[in-house]
Amino acid sequence: MDLSLSGEEMYGSLGVRRIINASGTTTMWGGSKLRPEAAEVMQKTSGVMADLGELNRAAGKVLAEICGAEAGVVVSGSGGGLVMQAAAVIAGKDPANMVRLPDTTGMKDEIIIHRSHRFGYDQLYRAAGAKFVEIGDGRRCYPWQLEAAFTENTAAVAYLYAQFVSKRAIPLPQVCEIAHERGVPVIVDAASTLPPRDNLRRYIREGADMVILSGGKGIRGPQGTGILVGRADLIEAAAANAAPNAFLGRSMKVAKEEIMGLVTALRIFDQEDEEAETARYREMMQVVMDALIEVPGLRVSVQYDRIDYLVPTALIEFTSEWNGPSRDEVLQAMATGNPAIHLHQLGDPDELGVDPINLDEDEVEVVIRRLREELLRPVGR
Repeated sequence: MDLSLSGEEMYGSLGVRRIINASGTTTMWGGSKLRPEAAEVMQKTSGVMADLGELNRAAGKVLAEICGAEAGVVVSGSGGGLVMQAAAVIAGKDPANMVRLPDTTGMKDEIIIHRSHRFGYDQLYRAAGAKFVEIGDGRRCYPWQLEAAFTENTAAVAYLYAQFVSKRAIPLPQVCEIAHERGVPVIVDAASTLPPRDNLRRYIREGADMVILSGGKGIRGPQGTGILVGRADLIEAAAANAAPNAFLGRSMKVAKEEIMGLVTALRIFDQEDEEAETARYREMMQVVMDALIEVPGLRVSVQYDRIDYLVPTALIEFTSEWNGPSRDEVLQAMATGNPAIHLHQLGDPDELGVDPINLDEDEVEVVIRRLREELLRPVGR
């Protein structure tokens, strides 16, 4: 590889084109842009050897302190964290059990989960041998349904925090209270919930026993890293099942320089001025709104509510008066155009969004130009 080339040119030398990611921190479109400080630390530490066990323990202390937990460990992305959560609650740190996963014969292997919390990545719990016990009907769930789901084989209760997930689930503090009365841990997937920064500590504060957060996404550390924090005994079990040990997590290794990059990015993220960051994102999205608000048949606004819109997002709604191309046609045209632009697909089939977290001001202008071209293009052309 010619090191004099730009990053875009390096991708191009492999026949890979650069894209503009206006969809948020979607892994498929590159996740998020790595912090320069993290990249510098990774480069400096990549050529220096370190004992991974010692490094993991030291990094885990930093993660735990920042997240208000007893202990922490760096894992291979949020997905790797889900596998390690399940391994920890099913096999613990008993090597005779650990080496048999995903065969869970003789172990507690049931994980209770809201039916509305089933999601595309919950297979990663099952990769460790977990069997789901679903509660609720997909739209609502009652405490008595959770209480009735516990058996002698219950290993944990899983809880998902994500955009557009049903808000009718039993609140996490109540789930923790019910589970803890029975001596059962609660494991939380909150991978995509940063910012706001308070979510670093919120779930532990509300009673969760283990929480997974993405090390990439909003933190902008290495995309292949994840933060697993929680109860000391469970984190110790998760670390025992993980690389570099020769158990289920061996294939999910995290390199020494990635660990250092994550610690660096997390420290910076935790100390940043969130109000200033939010204001900057809102200003960027206001520019998008101003450029599209007079297009007939569209309703354009800037949304931010810290639940479903964690970052101020330009929301474009196709009203009943819209007579142009459909939302899906616009998405497709943007994704296949030059440059390729990926937009945020929201919870409603008549909405799309522009997320600013991976955009600079020049890219915002390109997104606006291309949106206007596709939205105002005559139907059928």
